[in-house]
Amino acid sequence: MTEFKPPLEDMSFLLKNVFNVEQLWQGIPALAEAVDVDTAEAILEEAGKLASTLIAPLNRSGDEEGAKWDDGVVTTPAGFKEAFATFAEGGWGGLCGDPEFGGMGMPKMLGVLFDEMMYASNSSFTLYPTLTSGACLALNAHGSDELKNEYLPNLYSGRWSASMCLTEPHSGTDLGLIRTKAVPNDEGSYDISGTKIFITGGEHDLNENIIHLVLAKLPDAAPGARGISLFLVPKINVENDELTTPNNVSCGSIEHKMGIKASSTCVMNFDESKGYLIGEAGKGLACMFTMMNYERLSIGIQGIGCGEMAYQGGAEYAKERLQSKGVGPLRDKTKDADPIVVHGDVRRMLLTARANNEGSRAFALYIAKQLDVAKFSNEPEQVAKANSLVALLTPVAKAFFTDLGFESTVLGQQVYGGHGYIREWGMEQLVRDVRIAQIYEGTNGIQALDLIGRKVAANQGQDYNVFSDEVKAFISTFESSAQADNLRLVAMVEQLKTSIASLDELTQIILERSGDGNELNGNAVDYLNAFGYASFAYMWCMTSLSAVEAQASSDNPYFENKLTVAEFFFARLLPKQQAYTNSIKAGVESIMAMPNDMF
Repeated sequence: MTEFKPPLEDMSFLLKNVFNVEQLWQGIPALAEAVDVDTAEAILEEAGKLASTLIAPLNRSGDEEGAKWDDGVVTTPAGFKEAFATFAEGGWGGLCGDPEFGGMGMPKMLGVLFDEMMYASNSSFTLYPTLTSGACLALNAHGSDELKNEYLPNLYSGRWSASMCLTEPHSGTDLGLIRTKAVPNDEGSYDISGTKIFITGGEHDLNENIIHLVLAKLPDAAPGARGISLFLVPKINVENDELTTPNNVSCGSIEHKMGIKASSTCVMNFDESKGYLIGEAGKGLACMFTMMNYERLSIGIQGIGCGEMAYQGGAEYAKERLQSKGVGPLRDKTKDADPIVVHGDVRRMLLTARANNEGSRAFALYIAKQLDVAKFSNEPEQVAKANSLVALLTPVAKAFFTDLGFESTVLGQQVYGGHGYIREWGMEQLVRDVRIAQIYEGTNGIQALDLIGRKVAANQGQDYNVFSDEVKAFISTFESSAQADNLRLVAMVEQLKTSIASLDELTQIILERSGDGNELNGNAVDYLNAFGYASFAYMWCMTSLSAVEAQASSDNPYFENKLTVAEFFFARLLPKQQAYTNSIKAGVESIMAMPNDMF
């Protein structure tokens, strides 16, 4: 089984060369005080050690043992509790948390890289602190000062964990159907009653308390989603930082799943459990979406992490496995067989996975940059632009990263042939673990509907134009730059120009057809994929430009390798955008033609 090697060189290059974080952070006073490049690299190096030496060794054993439920008590696999204690002692749960309550205050650009390494090493383990971090965001943004002071320090420190309780047996995507009730009591709090399902980390033994963020309806609530409020419901009641009495919160069972078996996925029962309102009554969805948007990006990162781990395993195996003779200069004439890495189809699979991973990593950092600007900048125009991009790109990140992550894990498994289907090589677990990422936190189809409906059609493409204009500005700047005669870069930028023009045309088609709900629904996934590939073309052009500039003062082969992967992307992967474009132009008549009873 391949040992995880943190991709620190690529992460450092992206931070320093592509996104020039030294200049970015120095231009934002709150970040200039919090972090510099040297500190960032030291944090990532330590995070890499944590992921590779402490968390990764628990991945296979955790999968085999799984989380266990016994009469309401959930036990995590051997080693998880001790590893979580070490994780918490290092302050990692508060990496991007508010320093006022004990967090480290690091930018999200470091957070996404940290998350990637954690997911690559052990997706099941990583989900426990990830849900806590998301809950902290929602609480910090919308909770009262009293709630923040009482709960945030202990959540950041890892003394307590958190969960997100939305889904009910009869209510998944349509949250307006939820039945969980919140009844005001004489103490100024609320009695919460109802059942939630698919609750990640709803019960476990990693620490002493679990703080549930629960969507519920007040007795006089408006119908549908407008009547939903958000409540903080502790597993054990808290008073003056001390645990007091159990709060009538119980775990009815855990799910037996295809993957992420060491992550407890719980049925949670609330029986007049004491809860505290977060934000305004009836505004619960807005509060919860602060957390949901974080979780959606984080789950996108899960796709990157699993894809990276699959690529590392596949590349290592391909360089060692001897089968058949190669053709051309890559063959070794002194041996009876060559390593399979010389064969064209194996190289295609590895390069596809690598291009998926590296393009995703760059795009994740790009979105994290917007989150940091929106959160920390004092410039209103910068903040407005960043917020537009975050709203537009979050569904793309969640869906596209996880689709590509699943593709990359399958490709990594395929490189192994029959050995990829065998447990001890670790590849089949990656395929199983990452598959859920396309489903939870809103299925990828729902993400596509969010993009095409709410983020494009609803505002007549205003947020889309912010992104498109930025890409065109990059092209214009390149064409007047010192690298404008570099033929390798010119070829890439020309394809970017065609790609963004095609996406502009496609977006206009969508806007013209937006009055037909079937057009939006039937074309949503194809539109998101076309958008994803165009976005990656932008990332690869930025990355390649930085690699060429770095080559001028370095003979590090990393930069040439980066350009080679970029050229593979433009030659073999970007053409997929045109196929999605053609599908959308064909309309949805063939989708909607068959009567319901014929399915």
